[in-house]
Amino acid sequence: MSLQHAPKDIHVSFEFFPPKSEKAEDALWESVRRLEPVHPKFVSVTYGAGGSTRDRTHRTVKRMVEETDLTPAAHLTCVGASKEDVMGVVDDYLEAGVQHIVALRGDPPEGMGATFTPHPEGFAGSVELIEAVRNYKPELGKRFEISVAAYPEPHPDSLGLAKDLEILKAKQDAGADRAITQFFFEPDHYFEFLDAARGYGIDIPIVPGIMLQPNFKGLKRIAGLCGASLPDWLHELYEGLDDDAEQRELITANVAADLTMKLADKGVKDFHFYTLNKAGLSLSTCRLLGIKPEAKAA
Repeated sequence: MSLQHAPKDIHVSFEFFPPKSEKAEDALWESVRRLEPVHPKFVSVTYGAGGSTRDRTHRTVKRMVEETDLTPAAHLTCVGASKEDVMGVVDDYLEAGVQHIVALRGDPPEGMGATFTPHPEGFAGSVELIEAVRNYKPELGKRFEISVAAYPEPHPDSLGLAKDLEILKAKQDAGADRAITQFFFEPDHYFEFLDAARGYGIDIPIVPGIMLQPNFKGLKRIAGLCGASLPDWLHELYEGLDDDAEQRELITANVAADLTMKLADKGVKDFHFYTLNKAGLSLSTCRLLGIKPEAKAA
């Protein structure tokens, strides 16, 4: 891969997760400040299982609106909550100045089992949630931008590709503006899914999600939860590096940049990086793509 061949019109967005402690909050905001000069299209902030990080997510996106030039996209889930509670979160986001929501069904919190069960007074799933957000308080004259999830490889809850496409088409019809994919490592997984989606009448942008996880043990755990496959060549790259964080980070940045370039070479322009709140790794990956932070004026 050569920087001179890096496309000049690649656009990136970043995902952060809300801090769980004061120390983690300091680390998050250091990452936010370091990545702000890259000028991402938006930055998303996750929402824990069962809404477990609701308050922290809200504080984080509110601060982003107030103290940065970033455009925050706040995650919103419907698992374990009534419709009234969920739309109360939407009101909180509106009040904070957030106008982009990542609408997700969400994962059940620990103790609720692995299978999604709608709250008795809640939304049946992500499609109902998207419809509610899209049609919420039209008198305000504000239109939320809505991003949703897509899965190039089957999620553990998947009932097959045809059903996955049916659900994604329903999300589009309910008002979604774009889909962001679960992470993957083989370009063919993305392009085969994209072709299938387009053939099904899904025409919203489908943005590849690119994982920046240098801890291979952690990556295997996450992949198991979401159904992403880890190819043999990736296992070989990280083999024997459990105690060498520096090499793992170098490999992670290069793998992510290489995947991004392979997708960009075939016309993909937008990419969503799962940063795990690691600014240095995100910046290294962007640098390999020819994306440099804008220097502050003296």
